[in-house]
Amino acid sequence: MGGNPHQVDFGSGEPEARALDVRWIHGSPSAKHNTDPDIQVHAYDEHTFILRQNKAVNYEAPFLFLIFGNTGAALVDTGATESAEFFPLRRVVDDLIERWLAEHPRNDYPLLVLHTHAHGDHIAGDAQFTDRPHTTVVQADLNSAWEYFGFADDPDRVARVDLGGRVLECLVTPGHHEAAVTYYDPHTGFLLTGDTVYPGRLYVDRAAFSRTINRLIAFAETRPVTHILGCHIEMTNEPRVDYPIRTTYQPDEPPLQMTVSQLHDIRDAIEEIGDRPGRHAFPGFIIVC
Repeated sequence: MGGNPHQVDFGSGEPEARALDVRWIHGSPSAKHNTDPDIQVHAYDEHTFILRQNKAVNYEAPFLFLIFGNTGAALVDTGATESAEFFPLRRVVDDLIERWLAEHPRNDYPLLVLHTHAHGDHIAGDAQFTDRPHTTVVQADLNSAWEYFGFADDPDRVARVDLGGRVLECLVTPGHHEAAVTYYDPHTGFLLTGDTVYPGRLYVDRAAFSRTINRLIAFAETRPVTHILGCHIEMTNEPRVDYPIRTTYQPDEPPLQMTVSQLHDIRDAIEEIGDRPGRHAFPGFIIVC
Protein backbone atom coordinates (compact mmCIF):
# COMPACT_ATOMS: atom_id res chain seq x y z
CA MET A 1 0.00 0.00 0.00
CA GLY A 2 0.99 3.52 -0.86
CA GLY A 3 4.82 3.57 -0.58
CA ASN A 4 6.86 5.77 1.76
CA PRO A 5 4.61 8.47 3.28
CA HIS A 6 7.67 10.66 3.81
CA GLN A 7 8.68 10.72 0.14
CA VAL A 8 8.54 14.23 -1.34
CA ASP A 9 7.32 14.75 -4.88
CA PHE A 10 9.95 17.00 -6.45
CA GLY A 11 9.23 16.14 -10.04
CA SER A 12 5.67 17.13 -10.91
CA GLY A 13 4.52 20.56 -12.02
CA GLU A 14 6.31 23.77 -12.89
CA PRO A 15 8.41 25.52 -10.22
CA GLU A 16 6.60 28.25 -8.35
CA ALA A 17 8.26 31.66 -8.52
CA ARG A 18 8.03 32.54 -4.85
CA ALA A 19 8.82 36.01 -3.59
CA LEU A 20 12.35 36.66 -2.35
CA ASP A 21 11.80 39.99 -0.62
CA VAL A 22 14.32 39.16 2.09
CA ARG A 23 16.13 41.71 4.23
CA TRP A 24 19.54 40.06 4.14
CA ILE A 25 21.98 40.69 6.95
CA HIS A 26 24.28 43.36 5.55
CA GLY A 27 26.76 44.25 8.28
CA SER A 28 26.80 46.92 10.97
CA PRO A 29 28.29 50.42 11.29
CA SER A 30 30.69 49.08 13.93
CA ALA A 31 31.57 45.71 15.45
CA LYS A 32 30.01 46.58 18.81
CA HIS A 33 26.67 47.20 17.08
CA ASN A 34 26.68 43.87 15.27
CA THR A 35 23.76 41.82 16.62
CA ASP A 36 23.17 39.71 13.51
CA PRO A 37 23.88 35.98 13.54
CA ASP A 38 27.10 34.70 11.98
CA ILE A 39 24.95 32.98 9.35
CA GLN A 40 21.49 34.07 8.21
CA VAL A 41 19.17 31.22 7.22
CA HIS A 42 16.23 31.84 4.90
CA ALA A 43 13.80 29.02 4.16
CA TYR A 44 12.74 29.53 0.56
CA ASP A 45 10.55 26.48 1.03
CA GLU A 46 10.72 23.58 3.48
CA HIS A 47 13.27 21.77 1.29
CA THR A 48 15.46 24.71 0.18
CA PHE A 49 17.54 27.07 2.30
CA ILE A 50 19.56 30.15 1.37
CA LEU A 51 22.34 31.06 3.80
CA ARG A 52 24.32 34.28 4.00
CA GLN A 53 27.54 34.81 5.88
CA ASN A 54 27.64 37.89 8.09
CA LYS A 55 29.74 40.73 6.69
CA ALA A 56 31.09 41.27 10.20
CA VAL A 57 32.68 37.81 9.92
CA ASN A 58 33.97 38.34 6.38
CA TYR A 59 33.35 41.29 4.07
CA GLU A 60 32.71 38.94 1.13
CA ALA A 61 29.42 37.86 2.80
CA PRO A 62 28.83 35.02 0.32
CA PHE A 63 25.53 33.21 -0.11
CA LEU A 64 25.34 29.42 0.21
CA PHE A 65 22.55 27.02 -0.71
CA LEU A 66 21.32 23.89 1.10
CA ILE A 67 19.08 21.67 -1.01
CA PHE A 68 17.20 18.60 0.24
CA GLY A 69 16.17 15.57 -1.78
CA ASN A 70 14.64 12.25 -0.79
CA THR A 71 17.94 10.38 -0.55
CA GLY A 72 20.43 13.12 0.26
CA ALA A 73 21.16 16.83 0.56
CA ALA A 74 23.58 19.12 -1.27
CA LEU A 75 25.38 22.16 0.13
CA VAL A 76 26.57 24.51 -2.60
CA ASP A 77 29.67 26.43 -1.40
CA THR A 78 31.04 26.67 2.13
CA GLY A 79 31.76 30.35 2.63
CA ALA A 80 34.75 32.57 3.29
CA THR A 81 35.87 31.51 6.79
CA GLU A 82 37.48 28.26 7.86
CA SER A 83 37.09 28.56 11.62
CA ALA A 84 33.94 26.98 13.04
CA GLU A 85 34.32 29.27 16.07
CA PHE A 86 33.70 32.37 13.96
CA PHE A 87 31.66 30.74 11.21
CA PRO A 88 29.72 27.72 12.56
CA LEU A 89 28.57 26.46 9.18
CA ARG A 90 28.62 22.77 10.00
CA ARG A 91 26.57 23.33 13.15
CA VAL A 92 23.97 25.33 11.20
CA VAL A 93 23.83 22.75 8.40
CA ASP A 94 23.62 19.85 10.84
CA ASP A 95 20.77 21.56 12.67
CA LEU A 96 18.85 22.14 9.44
CA ILE A 97 19.36 18.53 8.36
CA GLU A 98 18.29 17.25 11.79
CA ARG A 99 15.12 19.33 11.66
CA TRP A 100 14.37 18.23 8.09
CA LEU A 101 14.84 14.58 9.01
CA ALA A 102 12.51 14.98 11.98
CA GLU A 103 9.78 15.92 9.49
CA HIS A 104 10.89 13.43 6.81
CA PRO A 105 12.42 10.45 8.61
CA ARG A 106 14.82 8.17 6.78
CA ASN A 107 18.12 6.42 7.46
CA ASP A 108 21.56 6.92 5.93
CA TYR A 109 20.98 10.45 4.67
CA PRO A 110 24.24 11.70 3.08
CA LEU A 111 25.42 15.24 2.44
CA LEU A 112 27.16 16.26 -0.78
CA VAL A 113 29.28 19.42 -0.68
CA LEU A 114 29.58 21.09 -4.09
CA HIS A 115 31.04 24.42 -5.24
CA THR A 116 30.37 27.12 -7.79
CA HIS A 117 34.13 27.67 -8.19
CA ALA A 118 37.42 27.43 -6.35
CA HIS A 119 38.01 30.94 -5.01
CA GLY A 120 38.74 31.03 -1.29
CA ASP A 121 35.54 32.78 -0.24
CA HIS A 122 33.55 29.80 -1.55
CA ILE A 123 35.61 26.89 -0.21
CA ALA A 124 37.05 28.06 3.13
CA GLY A 125 34.49 26.13 5.18
CA ASP A 126 35.26 22.79 3.49
CA ALA A 127 37.43 21.74 6.41
CA GLN A 128 34.39 21.70 8.68
CA PHE A 129 32.93 18.84 6.63
CA THR A 130 35.94 16.65 5.84
CA ASP A 131 35.40 14.45 8.90
CA ARG A 132 31.60 14.60 8.87
CA PRO A 133 30.04 11.12 8.56
CA HIS A 134 28.13 10.26 5.38
CA THR A 135 29.57 13.33 3.64
CA THR A 136 31.31 13.75 0.30
CA VAL A 137 33.21 16.98 -0.32
CA VAL A 138 33.84 17.46 -4.05
CA GLN A 139 36.97 19.56 -4.34
CA ALA A 140 36.46 22.73 -6.37
CA ASP A 141 39.66 22.70 -8.42
CA LEU A 142 39.35 22.08 -12.15
CA ASN A 143 40.62 18.50 -12.23
CA SER A 144 38.55 17.33 -9.25
CA ALA A 145 35.32 19.04 -10.26
CA TRP A 146 35.56 18.03 -13.91
CA GLU A 147 36.28 14.42 -12.99
CA TYR A 148 33.31 14.30 -10.62
CA PHE A 149 30.86 15.76 -13.12
CA GLY A 150 32.31 14.02 -16.16
CA PHE A 151 33.22 17.28 -17.85
CA ALA A 152 36.73 16.10 -18.73
CA ASP A 153 35.28 13.84 -21.41
CA ASP A 154 32.60 16.28 -22.55
CA PRO A 155 32.67 19.88 -21.25
CA ASP A 156 29.43 20.63 -23.09
CA ARG A 157 27.44 17.97 -21.29
CA VAL A 158 24.76 18.73 -18.72
CA ALA A 159 25.74 16.66 -15.69
CA ARG A 160 23.08 15.51 -13.26
CA VAL A 161 23.23 15.08 -9.50
CA ASP A 162 20.30 13.05 -8.20
CA LEU A 163 19.39 13.81 -4.59
CA GLY A 164 16.45 11.44 -4.73
CA GLY A 165 13.76 12.72 -7.07
CA ARG A 166 15.40 16.13 -7.09
CA VAL A 167 17.96 16.21 -9.87
CA LEU A 168 20.33 19.16 -10.14
CA GLU A 169 21.58 19.98 -13.64
CA CYS A 170 25.19 21.15 -13.74
CA LEU A 171 26.96 23.19 -16.44
CA VAL A 172 30.55 24.22 -17.03
CA THR A 173 30.50 28.04 -17.04
CA PRO A 174 34.03 29.48 -17.17
CA GLY A 175 34.71 33.17 -17.60
CA HIS A 176 35.08 34.23 -13.98
CA HIS A 177 36.97 31.07 -12.98
CA GLU A 178 38.16 28.18 -15.12
CA ALA A 179 36.39 25.62 -12.91
CA ALA A 180 33.10 27.50 -12.50
CA VAL A 181 29.95 25.37 -12.40
CA THR A 182 26.36 26.62 -12.58
CA TYR A 183 23.56 24.56 -11.02
CA TYR A 184 19.92 24.44 -12.07
CA ASP A 185 17.31 23.11 -9.65
CA PRO A 186 14.08 22.12 -11.44
CA HIS A 187 12.13 22.03 -8.15
CA THR A 188 12.61 25.75 -7.38
CA GLY A 189 13.63 26.97 -10.82
CA PHE A 190 16.83 28.40 -9.29
CA LEU A 191 19.81 28.97 -11.54
CA LEU A 192 22.78 29.15 -9.16
CA THR A 193 25.51 31.09 -10.93
CA GLY A 194 28.16 31.66 -8.26
CA ASP A 195 30.34 34.63 -9.18
CA THR A 196 29.58 34.34 -12.88
CA VAL A 197 26.38 36.40 -12.62
CA TYR A 198 25.33 38.40 -9.56
CA PRO A 199 24.51 42.02 -8.68
CA GLY A 200 28.07 43.20 -8.36
CA ARG A 201 31.48 43.36 -10.00
CA LEU A 202 31.83 40.63 -12.61
CA TYR A 203 35.55 39.95 -13.04
CA VAL A 204 35.76 38.17 -16.36
CA ASP A 205 37.84 36.78 -19.15
CA ARG A 206 35.83 38.32 -21.96
CA ALA A 207 35.96 35.49 -24.52
CA ALA A 208 35.15 32.68 -22.08
CA PHE A 209 32.55 34.80 -20.29
CA SER A 210 30.79 35.69 -23.52
CA ARG A 211 30.49 31.99 -24.43
CA THR A 212 29.17 31.22 -20.95
CA ILE A 213 26.52 33.94 -21.05
CA ASN A 214 25.34 32.68 -24.43
CA ARG A 215 25.16 29.16 -23.03
CA LEU A 216 23.19 30.28 -19.97
CA ILE A 217 20.71 32.18 -22.15
CA ALA A 218 20.23 29.14 -24.40
CA PHE A 219 19.84 26.87 -21.35
CA ALA A 220 17.30 29.21 -19.73
CA GLU A 221 15.21 29.18 -22.90
CA THR A 222 14.56 25.46 -22.35
CA ARG A 223 13.94 25.54 -18.57
CA PRO A 224 11.56 27.49 -16.32
CA VAL A 225 13.96 29.77 -14.42
CA THR A 226 12.36 31.58 -11.48
CA HIS A 227 15.42 33.29 -9.98
CA ILE A 228 19.05 33.64 -10.96
CA LEU A 229 21.00 33.56 -7.71
CA GLY A 230 24.66 34.43 -7.52
CA CYS A 231 26.80 34.41 -4.39
CA HIS A 232 27.27 38.09 -3.54
CA ILE A 233 25.60 41.49 -3.48
CA GLU A 234 28.02 44.34 -4.20
CA MET A 235 25.78 46.95 -5.84
CA THR A 236 23.89 49.75 -4.12
CA ASN A 237 20.31 50.69 -4.88
CA GLU A 238 21.67 53.49 -7.08
CA PRO A 239 22.11 52.28 -10.68
CA ARG A 240 25.75 51.73 -11.73
CA VAL A 241 27.07 52.37 -8.21
CA ASP A 242 28.67 49.60 -6.15
CA TYR A 243 29.96 49.42 -2.61
CA PRO A 244 33.77 49.67 -2.35
CA ILE A 245 35.74 46.47 -1.96
CA ARG A 246 36.04 45.34 1.69
CA THR A 247 32.88 47.19 2.70
CA THR A 248 31.44 45.63 5.87
CA TYR A 249 28.20 47.62 6.04
CA GLN A 250 25.81 47.69 3.08
CA PRO A 251 22.45 49.07 4.26
CA ASP A 252 21.13 49.87 0.78
CA GLU A 253 21.53 46.64 -1.13
CA PRO A 254 19.41 45.65 -4.13
CA PRO A 255 17.86 42.16 -4.18
CA LEU A 256 20.09 39.13 -4.60
CA GLN A 257 17.92 37.59 -7.31
CA MET A 258 18.35 38.46 -10.96
CA THR A 259 16.34 37.53 -14.04
CA VAL A 260 16.84 35.89 -17.41
CA SER A 261 16.25 39.32 -18.94
CA GLN A 262 19.35 40.51 -17.11
CA LEU A 263 21.37 37.74 -18.76
CA HIS A 264 20.46 39.41 -22.04
CA ASP A 265 21.51 42.77 -20.55
CA ILE A 266 24.88 41.27 -19.65
CA ARG A 267 25.29 39.87 -23.17
CA ASP A 268 24.44 43.28 -24.62
CA ALA A 269 26.95 44.88 -22.26
CA ILE A 270 29.72 42.52 -23.36
CA GLU A 271 29.00 43.37 -26.98
CA GLU A 272 29.02 47.10 -26.16
CA ILE A 273 32.35 46.83 -24.34
CA GLY A 274 34.02 45.03 -27.23
CA ASP A 275 37.78 44.77 -26.80
CA ARG A 276 38.05 47.66 -24.33
CA PRO A 277 39.62 46.54 -21.05
CA GLY A 278 38.74 48.18 -17.75
CA ARG A 279 35.78 48.70 -15.48
CA HIS A 280 32.41 49.18 -17.18
CA ALA A 281 29.39 50.14 -15.05
CA PHE A 282 25.84 49.21 -16.00
CA PRO A 283 22.60 49.70 -14.03
CA GLY A 284 22.59 46.34 -12.17
CA PHE A 285 26.15 45.10 -12.48
CA ILE A 286 29.72 46.11 -13.31
CA ILE A 287 31.95 44.23 -15.75
CA VAL A 288 35.68 44.27 -15.09
CA CYS A 289 37.79 42.82 -17.89
